[in-house]
Amino acid sequence: MRKKIPLTKPKPDGSEFIRGLMKPSPAHRVPLVEYIVDDVVMKPIISELLGREWIALGQDRTSQSAYLDNFIQFWYRMGYDFVRFEEALPLYRTYLITKDIGADKTKDRIWVDQHRGAIMSWDDFEQYRWPNVSEMDFFKFEYLNNHLPEGMGLITCHGAGVFEHVSQLMSYEGLCLALYDQPELVKAVADKIGGLIFKFYEHLLDLDRVIAIFQGDDMGFRTGTLIAPDALRQYILPWHAKLAKLVHQRGRPYFLHSCGHLEAIMEDLISDVGIDAKHSFEDAIIPVQDFQQKYGDRIAVLGGLDVNILANSTPDQVRQKTRFLIETCGARGRYAVGSGNSIPSYVPVENYLAMVDEAVALQ
Repeated sequence: MRKKIPLTKPKPDGSEFIRGLMKPSPAHRVPLVEYIVDDVVMKPIISELLGREWIALGQDRTSQSAYLDNFIQFWYRMGYDFVRFEEALPLYRTYLITKDIGADKTKDRIWVDQHRGAIMSWDDFEQYRWPNVSEMDFFKFEYLNNHLPEGMGLITCHGAGVFEHVSQLMSYEGLCLALYDQPELVKAVADKIGGLIFKFYEHLLDLDRVIAIFQGDDMGFRTGTLIAPDALRQYILPWHAKLAKLVHQRGRPYFLHSCGHLEAIMEDLISDVGIDAKHSFEDAIIPVQDFQQKYGDRIAVLGGLDVNILANSTPDQVRQKTRFLIETCGARGRYAVGSGNSIPSYVPVENYLAMVDEAVALQ
């Protein structure tokens, strides 16, 4: 059984990571990629495998710096070529809260109310306290940018994307109704959010270690898009196109993480928006190797190891699936191996380590 993680002498190469995804031929190695790793999974790795004291992310600079130092070492020692970090502007939403059923029962599981949003009318829109990008504290982004080990890059984004913010601020139910009853309000909310994210990116792209923008914006579910494809084309995708154009003008690629069945808008995302890579795959929708067979000659493909496998299989089964993806998708090129979505709190640590260890050992 291969065992290489954690690496003792990592040799990250963020520039090579990007070159391998952008060129239409197999790279000399299949790199690792990940969108988010939950603190519940990260904590025992940092404390037990890396031998570092776990410091929770707090509000003060001291705890933030300590947390980010551990955060960097996690991505570095696991064999990634980059650190991926995101944080969003403070946009108030209406939430529902319950106890987490995952590994850490002391945590709360929070999700957005899907029936009643913070913006349901023009009065709500006018009275809403919109954040100002100039008042955003970019300390965490800047700290990471200035403390990365040699060769590592920073991959980042503004938390959730335009669609997620629109559907959360208006609530999913409220958005669906407003598309028929108040389309001008939908456009106003989307344009306000899109403009804020655009200004946010103008700041992020000034950081010299940023090698890619990896934006998340879940626009689908198991069998289709969350709103009609034409509505996405009218209100949401034009903002992704503007963001992608800005990122490209600054010499970086624009990656998209978006869950769900997006076949109806894939051509739009590739040809009109100009995404450089797609992330988030679920075998029940389309296995990553099938997606790559169809679109891999035009964009890079990221991750794809189904979270259901990561959460419910044995470490050996996870290793087997990792090898399969490297030998199929990796052999075609423009591919990085990782989870199909993220590493949530309910993925066993040993399964996550099995995926990463197998991938690093096969490089």
